[in-house]
Amino acid sequence: MQVWQAPGREVDALVAGRHHDPFSLLGPHESPQGLVLRAFVPHAEVLEAIEPDGAPIVALERRNAAGFFEGLVPGRPAWARYRLRARNDGGEWLLDDPYSFPPVLGPLDDHLLVEGTHRTLYERLGAHPDSHEGIEGVRFAVWAPNAARVSVVGDFNQWDGRRHQMRKRVDSGLWEIFAPGVGEGAIYKYEIVAADGRLLPLKADPFGFKGEFRPATGSVVARTGNFEWHDADHIAARATGEARRKPMSTYEVHLGSWRRGEDNRFLTYDELADQLIPYAQWMGFTHLELLPVSEHPLDASWGYQPIGLFAPTSRFGDPAGFARFVDTAHRAGLSVILDWVPAHFPTDIHGLAHFDGGPLYEHSDPQRGFHPDWNTAIYDFGRREVANMLIANALYWLDRFHVDGLRVDAVASMLYLDYSRKHGEWSANPDGSNDNKDAVAFLQRANEIIYAEHPGTVVIAEESTSWAGVSQPVFAGGLGFGFKWNMGWMHDTLDYMSVDPVYRPWHHNKVTFGITYAFSENFVLPLSHDEVVHGKGTILTRMPGDDWQRFATMRAYYAVMWAYPGKKLLFMGQEFAQRREWSEERSLDWHLVGMGPHHSGMQLLVRDLNLTYRDAPALHKHDCEPDGFRWIVVDDSQQSVFAWARFGDADDAPVVMVANLTPVPRPGYRLGLPRAGRWREIVNTDADLYGGSGMGNLGGVTAVDEPSHGLPASAPVTLPPLATLYFKWEPEMRPAEGDDRIKSSD
Repeated sequence: MQVWQAPGREVDALVAGRHHDPFSLLGPHESPQGLVLRAFVPHAEVLEAIEPDGAPIVALERRNAAGFFEGLVPGRPAWARYRLRARNDGGEWLLDDPYSFPPVLGPLDDHLLVEGTHRTLYERLGAHPDSHEGIEGVRFAVWAPNAARVSVVGDFNQWDGRRHQMRKRVDSGLWEIFAPGVGEGAIYKYEIVAADGRLLPLKADPFGFKGEFRPATGSVVARTGNFEWHDADHIAARATGEARRKPMSTYEVHLGSWRRGEDNRFLTYDELADQLIPYAQWMGFTHLELLPVSEHPLDASWGYQPIGLFAPTSRFGDPAGFARFVDTAHRAGLSVILDWVPAHFPTDIHGLAHFDGGPLYEHSDPQRGFHPDWNTAIYDFGRREVANMLIANALYWLDRFHVDGLRVDAVASMLYLDYSRKHGEWSANPDGSNDNKDAVAFLQRANEIIYAEHPGTVVIAEESTSWAGVSQPVFAGGLGFGFKWNMGWMHDTLDYMSVDPVYRPWHHNKVTFGITYAFSENFVLPLSHDEVVHGKGTILTRMPGDDWQRFATMRAYYAVMWAYPGKKLLFMGQEFAQRREWSEERSLDWHLVGMGPHHSGMQLLVRDLNLTYRDAPALHKHDCEPDGFRWIVVDDSQQSVFAWARFGDADDAPVVMVANLTPVPRPGYRLGLPRAGRWREIVNTDADLYGGSGMGNLGGVTAVDEPSHGLPASAPVTLPPLATLYFKWEPEMRPAEGDDRIKSSD
């Protein structure tokens, strides 16, 4: 054996996939005798190193029948590029040696990851088609600090974990390799050997940008940074003004079941762009909120148990298709919000669970690292690298796909150590408190970074408790969200509307109580997917009475909601009064819209409510501030009548809502109004157009200077049964000097 040759024990370890540092053995290496070239090429019987132009350099000796070759090239510099030519009985093939390339990551990547501040981590980790030293291929990088060996495997190497064993960066626990000749569309996973020598199940890439169509679980090499956008006007407009002062009426959508194609197939992102976006635009919604689109193995999870956090699900196409969907929405004037799930992740063996042989992404303490309700793992929010990955993921969707915001799922489960845990199943903080301080710090930091990096976007918390300051700035001690879902309002009002009208006088406070805290946060009023599943029925079927009363009550409820302080959210299908509970396995029941006036009338009402809400500043400018609201009728429990006024700025016409939530018409109901003059009836949920009885006020009422309900003016109003009315004040149009043609407007 020559001095320059590799020791036999190292060769044996390499071909067994157990070498501690393959890059120290394979590729070009300087020796006292000259340059040594070593390569591992299974199935090759003959291997020679050649110049890039094909000229021979040296024939390499096969040291091990598994495919280990080496040879000496005196006088050749280590940096000189070379290729390999392999032969066996089946023929000849050329390849570039992955071990002939220098690292693709640098010390700054190590430092920023360990520090937890690598905001563009998705540009470094994952699989990136690239040119490295003039050669086309893919650079792979993954974090697995406790692993003894990590290899990238795929069809390009016959899923042989010995052939692309990665370089470990010991300062950070990152592993990386450049794989020449691999390109877009290649399917791959990581083969990991744990520190104790166990060969783990193959893992999908935590930073994979595309996944295989389920039930396959591989990652797919894809580009996400080369899409041509046409939404500059939308992005610029988004950054102007405060989101809480703008109209926000959100259509919550599960892309897989909004509508299906023939044979119940999924629509593609492009088909959804062609069908969903014009519909939402016509309906007057301002925002689309998509249930999670990150890759997930199980349809029945609705996306809330994601494994590919960086991959738009392949159910509907590729990442470019999703980008086109967002771009189309923006050009149609619609903002796109994604449901984002940083609270937990599923324990499927190809995912993040015990990624490198033990707890890594999940907290090592089961009391903090496992969720008993969902049988899922909980992230270790206090580990800088984990928090870095999650924050980089949030920024990724905003940066690469231009989404306009994130709705953060299950925030309450993150905030409390004892969330859904019995006595003995959790441990308090040293001071006895039950708040998860690591999760709080993570959420605060994430919100600060998101708002700093992407002005005009919104981050919305699904938070179901009374945690103070969810939507207050971090500098003021809050969590830093832009908005919070108002779960209390949703539960109370649904309970009230589900009660037979004869019993509503005893539940009056279900509607009035919410105003006591309505301005403590920046609220979104959600009638979400959670309210139309698991035996709850739909909004329509929860309403009492016969069919006419159900539709009338539902129409009245929606109009109350659209006039109530807070932004609006409605789950798909509820805009036309879906009768069946929602199922992710089928399309919505679109045929209902063509069956009589009630379903189509409900759809038209929601459209008109959206347009009215957008056009009347009084209904949205001060959604989050008490000076935008005033009770008018708060205590008429016996007749179940509610009335309030909404105000915008000084120059904005006020709007008054009055609701009669009994089936008894109430003609001549004297209603206090903020000003004398003409009040036009701009919404009447009992209108014929919507399937109602057609009772109303002939287009409006005229208020006189007769005080009522603590207001300086009033008017007798006809209140239709189970109906809500909006009245908008119209200032008197005075004639210009010398012109008596202009009269008071109707």
